Amino acid sequence: MSLKNVRLEVMRFLEKDVNSLIEKYLIPIESIWQPSDFLPNSESHQFFDEVKEIRELSKELPYDFWVVLVGDMITEEALPTYESWLMDVEGIDQVEQNGWSKWVRQWTAEENRHGDVLNKYLYLSGRVNMREIEKTTQYLIADGFDIGTDRDPYKNFVYTSFQELATYISHNRVAKIAKDHGNKQLAKMCKIISGDEMRHHHAYSDFVERIFKVDPSQMMMAFHYMMKQKITMPAHFLRESGDKISTAFEEFSNTAQRIGVYTSQDYVDILQKLIQRWDIGNITNLSDEAEKARDYLMNLPARLTRLAERMVIPDNSFQFKWVEPARIK
Repeated sequence: MSLKNVRLEVMRFLEKDVNSLIEKYLIPIESIWQPSDFLPNSESHQFFDEVKEIRELSKELPYDFWVVLVGDMITEEALPTYESWLMDVEGIDQVEQNGWSKWVRQWTAEENRHGDVLNKYLYLSGRVNMREIEKTTQYLIADGFDIGTDRDPYKNFVYTSFQELATYISHNRVAKIAKDHGNKQLAKMCKIISGDEMRHHHAYSDFVERIFKVDPSQMMMAFHYMMKQKITMPAHFLRESGDKISTAFEEFSNTAQRIGVYTSQDYVDILQKLIQRWDIGNITNLSDEAEKARDYLMNLPARLTRLAERMVIPDNSFQFKWVEPARIK
C-alpha cells in the first residue's frame, strides 16, 4: 500500500474520535468570548469615552510593540489561506463533510475572532496606518503560502502543533508588555487569545500522538522532515505595499526577537516540548530509517541552541509603513 493510502487509512481510523476531540478542545459558540467583549460598545453612551481611553493608553506603548502587534494581527487575518490549505489535506473531505472537515471549520471559526478583535483594537487606537495594514493583509492572502507540508496530514499536524504553540508564546508575551505599560484591557485581550492558541496546540499535538500509536515510523519520518526543512511561519510571504516579497517578514521577526516576543530560543524550546510531549525517545517498533530520524530529532535541540546563541539581532528598528513614528509620540 502506498504511503498516501496508508495515511488515508489512518485518518479514517482516527476520524471516529473527532467529535469527542471537538468537545474536548473547542468551546461552544454560545459560551466562548467574542471580540465585542473586549471593545467599546458602540450602542453605549460611553462609547466615545472608552475609545478615548484606548487612544490615551496606546500612547504609552513603544514603536516596536506596535510593529509586533500589527504583524500578529495580519498573521491572524490571513486565516482564509490556512483554512483553504487544511481543507485540501488528504483525509479531510469538505465535499462529503467528514469529521475532519468539521474540525477545520470549527477551528477556523474560533481562530477568526483573533484577527477580528485585534483589527478593531488597532483601528481604534489611532496609532497605526490602517490602510497600509489592510493592503499588507490583502497581499498576504493573495500571495498565499507554502509551508512545505504538501497535502500530507502527518506533516500538517506537526506544523500546526508547532505553530499554535508559537502563536501562544507571541500573544502571551505581547500581553505581558501591554500589562507592564498599564494597558490592562489590551493585556487581557491578548492573554485570552493566547489561551485559545494553547488549546489548539494541545489538540493538534493530540492528533500527532494518536498517529504515533498506529503508524510510528511514518509519523517519525514526517516529524523529521518538517524539522529538517525548518518550520516556516505562516506570514513568511509578508510584504508592504509597493514591495515585492522580500525583507518585511525578516524585519518583523527581528523586531519580535528584539523585544523578546518570539525568539530563536523559543523555536528550540517548542521543539523540545514536542519531543517530550510525544515521548520521542521511547517510541518503539520503528523502522531503521525512522530510528535514524529519531536520533536526528533528539540531537537537534542542542544543535539549534548553539546556533541561537550566535545569532545577532540588529539594534535599529526597521521603518514599517504600518506604524509611523509620528503617530506614536
